[in-house]
Amino acid sequence: MKIFNTLTRTKDEFVPINEGKVGIYVCGPTVYDYIHIGNARPMIVFDTLRRYLEYKGYEVNYVSNFTDVDDKIIKRANEQNVDSKVISERYIEEAKKDMAAMNVREATTHPKATEEIPDMIEMVKVLIEKGYAYEVNGTVYFRTRKFSDYGKLSKKNIDDLRSGNRDLLVSGENEKEDSLDFVLWKPKKEGEPSWDSPWGEGRPGWHLECSVMSKKYIGDVIDIHAGGEDLIFPHHENEIAQSEAANGTEFARYWMHNGFLKINNEKMSKSLGNFFTVREIADKYPLQVIRFFMLSAHYRSPLNFSSDLVEASKNGLARILTAVEKLHSITATDLIGEDMTVNKELEAYVTRFEAAMDDDLNTADAISVIFELIKYTNINITAETPKKTIDMALATIEKLCDVLGIITEQEEELLDSDIEALIQERQEARKAKNFARADEIRNMLSDMGIILEDTREGVKWKRA
Repeated sequence: MKIFNTLTRTKDEFVPINEGKVGIYVCGPTVYDYIHIGNARPMIVFDTLRRYLEYKGYEVNYVSNFTDVDDKIIKRANEQNVDSKVISERYIEEAKKDMAAMNVREATTHPKATEEIPDMIEMVKVLIEKGYAYEVNGTVYFRTRKFSDYGKLSKKNIDDLRSGNRDLLVSGENEKEDSLDFVLWKPKKEGEPSWDSPWGEGRPGWHLECSVMSKKYIGDVIDIHAGGEDLIFPHHENEIAQSEAANGTEFARYWMHNGFLKINNEKMSKSLGNFFTVREIADKYPLQVIRFFMLSAHYRSPLNFSSDLVEASKNGLARILTAVEKLHSITATDLIGEDMTVNKELEAYVTRFEAAMDDDLNTADAISVIFELIKYTNINITAETPKKTIDMALATIEKLCDVLGIITEQEEELLDSDIEALIQERQEARKAKNFARADEIRNMLSDMGIILEDTREGVKWKRA
């Protein structure tokens, strides 16, 4: 398998540090609100990477954090007059619900920044002892120039940053030895959460969190570090600097970054009114359609989110599900033997799928192979095909879709007679003043997409 490595700017053959095992670290969301559609792309893309590596037989340690202490979280908490932990815990749970709806599997570990503060303090101590960091009035800064490889990921020249890009510099120049130095620890402000440290009460800088959590849950060296391309500079660049300075070794072997997501060819922005949460999108489309849409383009390409393109993905996914449904409908055949010609073709499609995925996780080409596969099965597999071959075709499509996280098992639709029976039970519960049971039935039907309307003529219902 080859991966485009942001560090080398080439497709590099993937060779894990430990044979048969892979450690992946993916930067997770800051939890102050529902996750937005931009957050969804790296979640889906790198969940698919994990699935494919497991498909290839690797044992994957997949770590993705939640940043649960941050200026935005504190601002939201102050607006609602609650503790910042109330905000972060609420939106961690909501994020997990949205991830599950997109069929994004839970990470091996989902560390929270606030639970790893002692280790962050220890890393800052090491950096100070090694001369890479210094403290001024309760703030600890990293000496950026002391790290000779600074800029190796983003390909930015450190002198150009100083002279020509003042907007990229971190504030507080009057305290720093150098305007390029970035914050490792910041002192407490009124109304903010804080922790005791050798430099006074305060909290960690954002960049420090990922260095510490990846070290604890994966090790000093990560096989693959991933995230959105907006994190390359300064976040990932700063992670490299502080981790390699503290640990004295390479930080990550391979760096993978997904491209930007645009909304109707414009950058997503609240001011433009095109900022959508995953929860809002779920009101319009099944999130399996959104997952399919995200994987229909190569992960490094910019992706434009529009109604037309999502509708096209909806139709494409429907083609696959219809083909699976057709195969299920003809598996009752009792014809013995196998059609070896068809079997060989099925194996060839698997080989082509793997070739696409081995080429820098090219899910767009992999989906094209699945489309060709279902076209082939639609033409060549009938009720006269031996059962073993039909089963193999079904298993092949389901196996490849599972690598992409596409669910092919469709829930059985509730029959009208079942709905009427539940409505009757609800009516009887209401007459018996068992309102808890009546509400339970209404909610159960609602979850199944059945909307009830109580009218003078009785209860009317419709499918959502």
